[in-house]
Amino acid sequence: MPTDALSWIAVDWGTSRLRVWPMDADDRPLELIESDKGMSRLTPDAFEPTLLDLLGDRLPDTTVPVMICGMAGARQGWAEAPYAAVPCEPPVRGIRPPVQDARLSVQILPGVQQDRPADVMRGEETQIAGFLVQEPRFDGVLCLPGTHTKWAHISAREIVSFRTFMTGELFALLSSQSVLRHTMTEDGWDAEVFASAVSDSLSRPAGLAASLFTLRADALLHGTGSAASRARLSGLLIGAELAAARPYWLGQEVVILGEDALATAYATALEPQGVQPRLLPAGDITLAGLTAAYHQMKDPT
Repeated sequence: MPTDALSWIAVDWGTSRLRVWPMDADDRPLELIESDKGMSRLTPDAFEPTLLDLLGDRLPDTTVPVMICGMAGARQGWAEAPYAAVPCEPPVRGIRPPVQDARLSVQILPGVQQDRPADVMRGEETQIAGFLVQEPRFDGVLCLPGTHTKWAHISAREIVSFRTFMTGELFALLSSQSVLRHTMTEDGWDAEVFASAVSDSLSRPAGLAASLFTLRADALLHGTGSAASRARLSGLLIGAELAAARPYWLGQEVVILGEDALATAYATALEPQGVQPRLLPAGDITLAGLTAAYHQMKDPT
């Protein structure tokens, strides 16, 4: 890649993954560089060398702006970027960690915090910023499915409030490290079982712990297969989440950022409740948010 084409660099630094986009002067990505060097594998002094190693000879001799979102700004990251408090617009002004290489001018965007109930996000706020670039007048709720799913109320371009649910992490732990791992030896899916489990858990979330053990008992006594067990576990957990998140989705316009199987599962779970969520691809949302922050840095007016 000719170095004279490089204008700035966008970076999404997650807990387990790292994505780097060298950008041209028209805000078009020249390529996507991906790595498993997420925050969890690095010490604070390793972030700059990791970035330099990934960029290689792509860097010119001049100083290049680098806009970073995500866990690089965590307390255990490159440098802690203090949270912005809701209600607030997605933050576009970050901190500048000290760097050794004069070719890098780094800015790390802050996350967002909520005092009551206590909650935080890092990275998702940049996805929200990217969404608002496309739909600046949106007034409703964004659902960001993932290991830690976020529900965010958006109004007047601000994040008004949000809640985080560890549903994805619970599914991973229960299906791989609990007694239920013996029931889920294979991949697979049963849509009808999933829908039934969502309904059961949404209407009776207090019974979740008992319903989870019933999964194991059903496999032992009735020979329930792995596909049905996985679908029921997912449905029970998402149903309990929807019960707790009801103030967010009931009577609201809901947009789910994602088009993968998990995003589709959330849409499928919501539809019987009278919600017709829109699914939007999230692939370029983070990059759009980083681009908006970069231009705000260049022209703060």
